[in-house]
Amino acid sequence: MREMLRRAREIAEVIGKHDEAIVVTHIDADGITSGAIAIESLRRAGIEGDIYFVKNLDSEFLEKIANANGFVWFTDLGSGSLDIILKLDIDCVITDHHTPANCHYRYQLNPHDFGYDGAYDLCGATTTYLVAKCLGLNYDLVSIAIVGAVGDLQDSREGRLIGLNRSILKEAVEGRFIEVVKDLRFFGKQTRPVYKMLEYTFDPYLPGISGNERGAIEFFESLGIPLKDGDAWRRWIDLTPEEKRTVVSELVRICVEAGMPVNVIKRLVGETYILLHEEEGTELRDAMEYSTLLNATARYGYCDVGLKVCLGDRGEAFRKAKSLLRNHRRNLSDGIKLVDEIGIVELENVQYFHAGNEILDTIVGIVAGMCFSKANLNKPIVAFAYCEDGVKVSARATQRLVERGVHLAEAIKEACKKVGGQGGGHSIAAGATIPKGTEEEFLRELDRIIGKQLGR
Repeated sequence: MREMLRRAREIAEVIGKHDEAIVVTHIDADGITSGAIAIESLRRAGIEGDIYFVKNLDSEFLEKIANANGFVWFTDLGSGSLDIILKLDIDCVITDHHTPANCHYRYQLNPHDFGYDGAYDLCGATTTYLVAKCLGLNYDLVSIAIVGAVGDLQDSREGRLIGLNRSILKEAVEGRFIEVVKDLRFFGKQTRPVYKMLEYTFDPYLPGISGNERGAIEFFESLGIPLKDGDAWRRWIDLTPEEKRTVVSELVRICVEAGMPVNVIKRLVGETYILLHEEEGTELRDAMEYSTLLNATARYGYCDVGLKVCLGDRGEAFRKAKSLLRNHRRNLSDGIKLVDEIGIVELENVQYFHAGNEILDTIVGIVAGMCFSKANLNKPIVAFAYCEDGVKVSARATQRLVERGVHLAEAIKEACKKVGGQGGGHSIAAGATIPKGTEEEFLRELDRIIGKQLGR
């Protein structure tokens, strides 16, 4: 950690020498929070900044950036394209957590360069925060950094933030920005009627409840827990501690009877992160809901809306974000139902589904991850969806598969070489874009590589 902080200070010194900068960041919750931390810390330092949100750093975009001859701060991306960035001689700094290209750059802050895991130890937002707090009094931005970490699922392995993220979380708690609460780790605890919270829970898939409004209502009726207080629907935060314990116990029983793995069941309850300066009962109070709200803006081309929310807009931007979130949850539910209809095809070492034009390329990876609750946990799941540049590939693994040797980012990169695609990511989650019509060849190559990683 000491070496990382020394590098963060060096990078902050470089940033501080400029009068203006361009922030280039990724289009997801981690990317939006990373960009917000960067652009706000620049503003406070008296540095003019513009921000660009991109799906990936292709050669065409990087050439445009190089021709602009400006100073660039890459957040939540850049490390995987470092070879091209150096070739184009772009004046920049990088705060990223994805697997880096095989080259060194002094002004890059990436946990992988210091022996840490970018999937769990630090995300784009928490890495960017380390530099931001060296730029000035930016300690209040720690809340947004934690939202980014949760949005990047950095807490998914153990049901809590670990590694260097934990050190940053400690800062947030000591500064009275965040409260850590052990609770059910479902979306909607602050805002949804409690039966709707369960109805729209697909990770894990709750038999008879997920996607089934009547089933969710009957679940609470069977436990004798009233769904209304007068005319108002009760939310999870409105239930008594005893009622919450009853619900959790029954959910555990249902999952056990459904034969779910112990590690999945254990993750039903874990740490949740409450933003103390946000209003209770809103989507911004709980870090999980906040990050999902930001994802909803990003996946539908409204990253600027998510950015404004991160920077404090609780008016028009927040209303727009909530509208996008409602649409996002419906699309995820529809995506799960589509996969149920078309089925998941199993190969020797991987399993996959092809959504074509039926699921947006920006959310197909989320759907893939949610499908694990009903798929074969012994094989990575690969999802395809058509996109503007060809075919979007999103791959997800389990922690157990990673421990057995699976590294999706390396496998995806190697398979892409076979078909002329481009990809990267983490050991547990990775993505790519490949030419249309090459899906079968890509799958054959990926299946072979994953088999090799597993020693089969």
